[in-house]
Amino acid sequence: MARIDLTVRGAGIFGLSVAWAAQMRGAKVRVIDPHGIGAGASGGVLGALAPHTPENWNPKKAFQLDSLLAAGPFWAGVEAVSGLPSGYGRTGRLQPLPDDAAVALARQRADTAKTLWGDAAVWRVTRQVDAPGSWVPAAPSGFVVEDTLSGRLHPRQACDSLATALRLKGAEIVPEAADAGAVLWATGVDGLREMSVALGRSIGAGVKGQAALLHFDARERPQVFADGLHIVPHANGTVAVGSTSERDFDDPRTADTQLDGLIERAADILPVLHGARVAARWAGLRPRARSRAPMLGPWPDRAGHYVANGGFKIGFGMAPGVAEVMADLILDGCDRIPDGFRVEDSI
Repeated sequence: MARIDLTVRGAGIFGLSVAWAAQMRGAKVRVIDPHGIGAGASGGVLGALAPHTPENWNPKKAFQLDSLLAAGPFWAGVEAVSGLPSGYGRTGRLQPLPDDAAVALARQRADTAKTLWGDAAVWRVTRQVDAPGSWVPAAPSGFVVEDTLSGRLHPRQACDSLATALRLKGAEIVPEAADAGAVLWATGVDGLREMSVALGRSIGAGVKGQAALLHFDARERPQVFADGLHIVPHANGTVAVGSTSERDFDDPRTADTQLDGLIERAADILPVLHGARVAARWAGLRPRARSRAPMLGPWPDRAGHYVANGGFKIGFGMAPGVAEVMADLILDGCDRIPDGFRVEDSI
């Protein structure tokens, strides 16, 4: 029987990314998921890699900045092995500003970004330039925020590319097997439930999201964030629209009339999307830890077991950073988990 250094339970973005980082360091890895690759929240369609606002700096925002900056080389390395696209691109983002107060606040944030982001990326306020058929959201103030840090990828393509790269490097990906070596639990909503039962208290829950893919080719355009809605052009000639955050729902996997409303709102924000056909609909549960940050570290009272969960809306953007931090911890015993990200922060 082949030696296994790390068993990863969960073939979503956190599980696959940590498996990849460990495999690249020479560990023998087995990934186990009875539901298949990206079967949970990681099988969505949105793929917005967007930073928090550059203000009120904290460890979560600093970690996210580093992870977003690491995304380019991370996905390039995966694609070089797999030969499959992840859909990654650092294409930036536009945010329309509704009034003078929003413009003033955005300009303050632009100054702060110069300090916090340095030369790595730009957050700037620019005058809206509107033309018939253009990819520019309506801005009542006449101004929009542009940032060059935001990126995008196609979640399903990214998971497939990672899984293929892992297999080509010798990792196993199987529906079921016994644990061997260190064990990482990256099992999303199911994992939050299991930990809550084991610890006797709620440490997180699933929040329903809905999103859609539209047939519209804007592949080199920036994503748009307006009125709480993400509009994300993908490299394969589709545009993703989403998503909702629902805590009360009947069926977590059924797209309903709320999604129709999102599609209509997207076309109101970007009129060029009027009449675009729907290519796919997605609904599912995203894991949100009680701390609202990714939950990383040893599983309490389970020696040799670890947790990477709670990606919620920012899992894909955080994945390159989570992968390195967890590989450091599991393989080398080096704890670089940021404040606020520890398992005990959600207990």
